[in-house]
Amino acid sequence: MDIPEKPEQIDLFLPYMADLNLRDQREVMERPFFSLSKSKRLKPIDYTSPDGKVWVHVSSNPDYGMATIWDADILIYCASVLNDMKQRRINDIPRVLKIMPYDLLRSIGRPISGRSYELLGAALDRLQSTTIKTNIRAEQRREATFSWLDNWSQLVDAKTERSRGLSISLSSWFYDGVLMNGGVLSIDRAYFDITGGRERWLYKVARKHAGGAGEDGFAIAMPTLFEKSGAEGQYRRFKFEISAIVKRNDLPGYSLELVEAANSREPLLLMKRQATQKSATPKLPVAPQVEPKATPAIPAPAASDQRMTISRSNTGEPRNYVTEETLTYLRTHYRGWDFHALHQDFRNWISEDPERSPDRYQSAFIGFVKRYHEKNRFQLR
Repeated sequence: MDIPEKPEQIDLFLPYMADLNLRDQREVMERPFFSLSKSKRLKPIDYTSPDGKVWVHVSSNPDYGMATIWDADILIYCASVLNDMKQRRINDIPRVLKIMPYDLLRSIGRPISGRSYELLGAALDRLQSTTIKTNIRAEQRREATFSWLDNWSQLVDAKTERSRGLSISLSSWFYDGVLMNGGVLSIDRAYFDITGGRERWLYKVARKHAGGAGEDGFAIAMPTLFEKSGAEGQYRRFKFEISAIVKRNDLPGYSLELVEAANSREPLLLMKRQATQKSATPKLPVAPQVEPKATPAIPAPAASDQRMTISRSNTGEPRNYVTEETLTYLRTHYRGWDFHALHQDFRNWISEDPERSPDRYQSAFIGFVKRYHEKNRFQLR
């Protein structure tokens, strides 16, 4: 299988699964934009900051309910993709993203199943139908009104009627907020393992305020925290649930403590960033495990190719061989090719110029196959 002598520059930084650096939009991390419950919420959220300068109103569609904090994982993925493009200095970053559901679900820690795809569609409906009014970034206007998504649709091949992914049109408010200077903050992948809605929201608050607050951390009055959450129910119930979360103290990367306030009977919640985070190791693709006496799955390199021995990049990603996870992805999206032969071509291409060696090897190979497929797919007919 021949590769052109001077192939076009391929995208060595294709965002893919664990390679994508996760980011969340800063302005939505501390204020009540989402329902914290998995049950259908129809009651609007009305929030005004203690100084009266910032307000948020969120209303839901009775057919779908309000977008939840779990639905917001989709926005985290989109923000991460946009930020990745921005970091790579891509011109004309699109507001309409073409994505594969498989990539999205894997990136946000969801299982790959028919049920997950159904839930994904329901989440997209809630994100599109939920209406937000706020004076945050309203500029010369009194308010900005928007939904998280302007629209979304499934892309289908006209000839085969097979799915070609999703088209997601982000609201200009969210899109502009992600791309503005300082518009996003990094988040821990362990965030997606948090099951409770209040815990998820509390992590966002801690990341927003305590992430750069130093050793002293950040303290907030419990009644103020209640108002900022937009949670349904009474304050007493909220206080009880937050106290239970503080007792468990298992938010990734942050410690929680209730302390007495000097001028109030209600406690303060003190959040501190931990020097050694509890966050889980990023779920990077790994090589298949081999039994002690089994034949190695990866043959030893020839004497003439010793410099291509199996190694890992600076990010800890497997390189110089193709993981089972990568092969599964390629077989799903680019059927019909000999991926092992293409991988050898890819290695040869890298060896021609040391500067071509990618930091994210699996992503680079996927990008290589994608480019090859786009040029030669007519041969598969």
